[in-house]
Amino acid sequence: MGVIVGPRVIDAGASLLSVLVSPVAVAAGYPSPAQDYFEGRLDLNAHLIKDVTSTYVVRVSGESMAGAGISDGDELIVNRALEPVDGSVVVAVLDGELTVKRLRITPTGVVLQAENPAYPDIVVPSLSDLLVWGVVTRCLHVV
Repeated sequence: MGVIVGPRVIDAGASLLSVLVSPVAVAAGYPSPAQDYFEGRLDLNAHLIKDVTSTYVVRVSGESMAGAGISDGDELIVNRALEPVDGSVVVAVLDGELTVKRLRITPTGVVLQAENPAYPDIVVPSLSDLLVWGVVTRCLHVV
């Protein structure tokens, strides 16, 4: 179903990770001559997180979002301050249960759309309790 497992708070004062950056792109086709030096460091906090006070990391359980590149065990960076729009991938709370789906706003109502044909879309009944908990900004894919 694409269930979310426990959000982790990102500490506003903590540096998550700084890594070395190669000065050249790595070829995905034919190899290019290798470079044996690095240009400097890239702060992954600044690269991945725009608003540290509203950002959380959640782990995905399930395969309902596989078509969007979100797999079981992946971690999502979720910003709770962003305004969800039609087409956003969101973490939603529907009748007390967390799920990750693509938000579709239609003339007839709200649909939480799965990105895997093996899972049905969820047409949100008008009397349901729906809360969009946050908007997914990045997926940290486990390889």
